[in-house]
Amino acid sequence: MLIVLVSILSVLLVVTLLPMSFSQHYLIRSCDFVRLQVFYLALAGLLLGVYFALSGLSPLVVSSLIMATVILLIQGKWIYPYTWLAKKEVAQSPAGSGHSIRIMSANVLMSNTRYQDLIDLVHEHQPDLLITLESDTKWQQQLAAIEEDYPYKIFCPKDNRYGMHLYSKYKIKKQQVCELVENDIPSIHVLFETVEGLEVQGHFIHPAPPSPTEEDTSRPRDTELILLAKALKNNKRPTIVAGDLNDVAWSRSTRLFMEISDFLDPRKGRGFFNTFHAGYFFMRWPLDHLFHSHGFTVKRIKRLEKYGSDHFALLTELVHKPDNSNQQLDDDMDIQKAVNELQMENTSSREVPTFNDEVSKI
Repeated sequence: MLIVLVSILSVLLVVTLLPMSFSQHYLIRSCDFVRLQVFYLALAGLLLGVYFALSGLSPLVVSSLIMATVILLIQGKWIYPYTWLAKKEVAQSPAGSGHSIRIMSANVLMSNTRYQDLIDLVHEHQPDLLITLESDTKWQQQLAAIEEDYPYKIFCPKDNRYGMHLYSKYKIKKQQVCELVENDIPSIHVLFETVEGLEVQGHFIHPAPPSPTEEDTSRPRDTELILLAKALKNNKRPTIVAGDLNDVAWSRSTRLFMEISDFLDPRKGRGFFNTFHAGYFFMRWPLDHLFHSHGFTVKRIKRLEKYGSDHFALLTELVHKPDNSNQQLDDDMDIQKAVNELQMENTSSREVPTFNDEVSKI
């Protein structure tokens, strides 16, 4: 039994150390996704090690205790900012705050046919903006049931699991659908105006994941995040970025996006809000995200009920409060080194709509 424990902890230690490299192969980057699971397994391993230690300290027992401790310290450092113990990066909206912006992001799973379940969630929570991912023509036809409530719409149906649809109660003043990195993988970029007359930029993305069935490496995904972050750096207008990033909140590439753009993650200090996989409680991680510029507070974040997809929908409610003093948490990342390692070649001149002179060149 002790030999089995040491063997399992050895594997967990390797899984813990591999993501420290800049390798973008899907086998390496997939280790980012399971940090929570590895942490829990290492904690169980530590408890078992302590149990065996009560009978005496053998080399195997000592090894198990050391490995479990190292794993817990490393993994804990990555996931700690998203626990309730950590400092909130974005302030909570005070009671009686003004009008909020309610955004619902839902990866519908293209093959999912439980259309009414999602429609019911939309009717229940009444988001001001609804972004659907993996939505094809069939989903577009079924979601016609909500169109009366959403006078502004952008349709980009695709049958390759990268379709997108945006439904907005707010007036969309400018819009553009782009394929920033890969053909047939779109992103939606809008300038919308709230009922209070506030102009806000919205950028909705769904890059391809690193996996044996999609991309061998995370380079296209990482590049899209870097391009968007650079375009939005020093942007003066309130801005929101949301979607299924096919990346976890604590990965190097997601952290790099936040460092370059100076955007904030309202989940920090509030919880993981694991949105995938809806079907397996023991294999869940935060794949669906919402980031925003300074000047917002958080009224609420909620992971919604199942509706047949492999993702849960994510509902985020923000209040624009420009005099608020949110504080971005410190990060010791070497930004230029990370960009050089992660960004694809020949993409430095790609264009991202920022609606400041129409286009921002990167």
